[in-house]
Amino acid sequence: MTVSTALLGLLEAGPAHGYDLKQRYDRWFGGKRPLKFGQVYATLSRLDRDGLAQVEAVEHAEGPERKRYGITAVGVADLDRRLREILLPSEDARDELFMKVVLAVTSGRDADDLLDRQRAAHLARMRELTATKRRGDLLDTIAADRDLFHLEADLRWIDLTSARLIRLKKELTADARA
Repeated sequence: MTVSTALLGLLEAGPAHGYDLKQRYDRWFGGKRPLKFGQVYATLSRLDRDGLAQVEAVEHAEGPERKRYGITAVGVADLDRRLREILLPSEDARDELFMKVVLAVTSGRDADDLLDRQRAAHLARMRELTATKRRGDLLDTIAADRDLFHLEADLRWIDLTSARLIRLKKELTADARA
């Protein structure tokens, strides 16, 4: 989800200052990647420019002026459209780990060791996420569950690929000679 979609969604609850939007975004979605203030204000500026949000008030207190933004009717319609869009599963399963395995096999490196170390890293991350679920709130639990399910799928792939390494080496070696 884009930052602009998230900010529109946060604005739908009611007008807010950029600072408040950043705090809510970071608490709900930021995880280990909180937004930078510059990104918040640049995004709000673009939403305003595009008619999706508007400055509802400018407050002059101590320090710089503070703008309170609100979502427009066009913004609500755009947010509704964005939230109804289906996220298509990736059609390209050839990610970095896949490429590392192929390159390890074709270069004569130990692909079993690579997969074993990756498995250990996945298991360590799963332990961290499980701890997060024990001490976190419901948002933390839901986010951790999603990550855990992805890691479980990766582990199944790692195990299956480990079982196929001998065959993979034969096929890739034959392909390299052709």
